Amino acid sequence: MTISYTLKVANSRFGGFSKLLFRWKGSIYKLLYKEFIVFMVLYAVLSLVYRRLLTEEQKRLYTKVAQYCNRSIDLIPMSFVLGFYVTLIVNRWWAQYTSIPLPDQLMCVISSNVHGKDEKGRILRRTLIRYANLSSVLILRSVSTRVLKRFPTMDHVVEAGFMTQDERKKFESLHSDFNKYWIPCVWFTNLAAQARWDGRIRDDVALRLLMDELNLYRAKCSMLFHYDWISIPLVYTQVVTIAVYSFFTFCLIGRQFLEPLEPGQEGDLDMYIPLPTLLQFFFYAGWLKVAEQIINPFGEDDDDFETNKLIDRNLQVSLLSVDDMYQNLPPTVKDKYWNESTAQPPYTPATAAETLKPSFLGSTFDMHMCEDAEQSQPAEASPGVSRIQTPLLSRFFAATSPAISIKNFGWGSRGHPHLWHPRVDGGVPSAHPNRSEDPESVACIEEEGTEDEESRASEPPMPGGCLGGDPDTRGLRNAKELPLIQVKAPSSDSIRADRTEAWGP
Repeated sequence: MTISYTLKVANSRFGGFSKLLFRWKGSIYKLLYKEFIVFMVLYAVLSLVYRRLLTEEQKRLYTKVAQYCNRSIDLIPMSFVLGFYVTLIVNRWWAQYTSIPLPDQLMCVISSNVHGKDEKGRILRRTLIRYANLSSVLILRSVSTRVLKRFPTMDHVVEAGFMTQDERKKFESLHSDFNKYWIPCVWFTNLAAQARWDGRIRDDVALRLLMDELNLYRAKCSMLFHYDWISIPLVYTQVVTIAVYSFFTFCLIGRQFLEPLEPGQEGDLDMYIPLPTLLQFFFYAGWLKVAEQIINPFGEDDDDFETNKLIDRNLQVSLLSVDDMYQNLPPTVKDKYWNESTAQPPYTPATAAETLKPSFLGSTFDMHMCEDAEQSQPAEASPGVSRIQTPLLSRFFAATSPAISIKNFGWGSRGHPHLWHPRVDGGVPSAHPNRSEDPESVACIEEEGTEDEESRASEPPMPGGCLGGDPDTRGLRNAKELPLIQVKAPSSDSIRADRTEAWGP
């Protein structure tokens, strides 16, 4: 029977887990005490032989052998081999538990989608769910020793009401070399298709939902069969078992009390009971016993699955759901909180203190902002505000952060004459206001700008207020306020000077 101690550890308190150490049923003591006694007896026998029966020369030889065994113990990777093996076993154990077929979802779908209050409708629903339970009984008989002892033959299955005599004849007439747990599932699908044809299932969507739930149920039955069929490789189990037994065989010899080889040499403390070695045996051998117990949870150990109880529960609950509860609803009335905007169920005096605790609204709900009111005001981006330079980028680029425009990349802005911006005084701004400008370029710009202004003064403006000529200046709206600017390509000397200034020498 499964040992449950969940209530004992519901609250963490002083000595809570210590009380569990004195339980016998399902404990490690019950599993390990025989091996533990054998190990202690063998250790005591070797100790007596060494102390009483061996000569001095034999003791010297035994001492060398014991020291060799004690050094060899570290060569066995016990923690790695045993820990990985137990982890694999525990994961497999939990996966087998979640693969046990439960009819809860299937019975709800049958009760809501297979209609008919008459006797035929009732028979149909009960037969569908009985086929599902029959399939689980057949697969559990194949993997669980407890269920097989309860239903050793098909006569016992018929007598228990999971199968009729006619169904047994049909079942046995189908010859197959493999397990036939899937036959009731096929009966289920054929009966559901007939119910759809008769109108008991009113649409194809309901039939599809019913088939999907049945396939999930059948898949769990199949997984149980495969877990029973495909075991953990035997070589891995053998490696772990040999590692544990060889480890403690070396411990029997290497952990003995040894007399000094040389007279006058200080020896080890004579501990008649090797407590550290016994604890090590208890931990490692107990670890192996855990894997041994749960590697097949469908046996008859204390903590194996209660498969017979599951069969009883599944049959009873599923029949109640599809039969007695079919359209047997309580009257629908206004609930207790009909006129209340916020529902607040009452508390007992034992739990009244919980009402004093505030509700959790988020981990940052109680975080206080800066007392300075200006820090809490929304900030708007302004083109006139200088941005903070990123220190790392400012070492390589004469740029601002986080936005880096073309004009910030040193001399590269000279290749884009259409990015100039007018100054208030009407002069021509420099792309690099903080740098010394090339006199030849400035003179060339002023001279060409004057000539172009005189030559275009007599020409009529282009439609839309735009100026003709250089396509880079077609976006200018007023020639008087912003004259046409043509920039001469910079010389190689000025480019080299700008590069030196932007990137450093």
